[in-house]
Amino acid sequence: MGDGEARPNDGAAESAGPDRTELQELRARVAALESERARAPRHHGRSLLAAVLITLGCLLAPLAVVASWAANEVADTDRYVATMAPLAANPAVQDAVANRATDALMTHLDLPTLLSDIAPADRPRLEKALGRLGHSLEGAVHSFVHDKARAVVASDAFRTLWTDANRRAHSAVDKALTGKGGGAVQLKNDTVTLDLAPVITHVKQHLVDAGMKAAGHIPDIHTDITLVRSDEISKVKTYVRLLQIAGNWLPVLSVVLIAAGVLLSVRRRRALIAGCLGAAVAAGVLGIGLCVFRVIYLDALPADVSQDAAGAVYDTLTHFLHTMVRMVVAIGVVIALAAWLTGPGRRAGLLRRLWTTGIGAVRGTADHAGLRTGPVGPFVRRHRTWITWALVVVALVVYLLWSYPTGWVVVGLTLCLLFLLAVLEFLAAEPAPDEARPPATTTATPA
Repeated sequence: MGDGEARPNDGAAESAGPDRTELQELRARVAALESERARAPRHHGRSLLAAVLITLGCLLAPLAVVASWAANEVADTDRYVATMAPLAANPAVQDAVANRATDALMTHLDLPTLLSDIAPADRPRLEKALGRLGHSLEGAVHSFVHDKARAVVASDAFRTLWTDANRRAHSAVDKALTGKGGGAVQLKNDTVTLDLAPVITHVKQHLVDAGMKAAGHIPDIHTDITLVRSDEISKVKTYVRLLQIAGNWLPVLSVVLIAAGVLLSVRRRRALIAGCLGAAVAAGVLGIGLCVFRVIYLDALPADVSQDAAGAVYDTLTHFLHTMVRMVVAIGVVIALAAWLTGPGRRAGLLRRLWTTGIGAVRGTADHAGLRTGPVGPFVRRHRTWITWALVVVALVVYLLWSYPTGWVVVGLTLCLLFLLAVLEFLAAEPAPDEARPPATTTATPA
């Protein structure tokens, strides 16, 4: 009986032995992992440096946009003139110029002398023209002069005069915003003005041609229209000048800082997404600031300055800035989305599977319809990685060679790249079984 009772206990001990050994092995493995984790470097300093570099790169993004504007818009006379040229057809600017020219001419027109100097043969023609324009003689003459001024500013000659005047005024704009340069159009009291003397000369000639001979005796009048005016110009011109000197190097520095931070980061993909989105947000804040400053700028203008014309000039001068802002936002979002979609995330993997499955279904339908890729399919499958990178590099080169890329250019290049990648995926998809298997040959069997 003693031996019989001991046997179950020995069996229990033998069954517990392997369990105890396995438990000890698991404990030893856990201890080894914990010790290895304790010995692993924390990379706190490296991560901190990466975060600082990415933050600096993101903060420099809006300054880089302003630097590009100062280098390409303010410093380049031809581009400035090309930017301001469309304003000659702007109704608000035309009205402001016509009103200014009319007021300047009316201050030099003496109505009694005007009527007495008119030849008897021309009086019926003038009285008939003035009679259609109003009951008051002064109001009629004012309307008559204003109509001639409107005819001048609506002509092609005004566009030429406007372009030439802006070319002369560019140095004053450069001086106003950067503190350097000079020019025929001077900067007074933080105001850049455009001389309208050539326009008034043309208006006088139209008045003489219409029968108002006395207008030919009016001396040369120099009146102006305000292009840029702000009490804060003298305070910010030093900073704009520094940004102009930095030019296109500041955008390069911003990109280099973000790239260096990504390379130093432990989680590079996450750092790349954060850096791109940070630059996009910083550029977006600049765009919002431009819109807010527009309201403040127009509210601070004197009462004699046309709000509509000043707003049109402001929008034209800052058009390149808004274009750069949209471009930076588009680039940041596109690169962040690309980094996220190529990552190991569950949702990103789901989108990739949907992409592959959809293209595979199209390829299967094409196979069943009898469409074959021939030797192109195997070639694409063998060199798929190299072709993908080649397409990315080509898209990047096209973007870099584009003269003045916009946000829509970035979106268009991205869509073209996606289309080409879809074609690549279609060609690289595995063929249907009937395409992979060579057709069977039938041999005739003798009867």
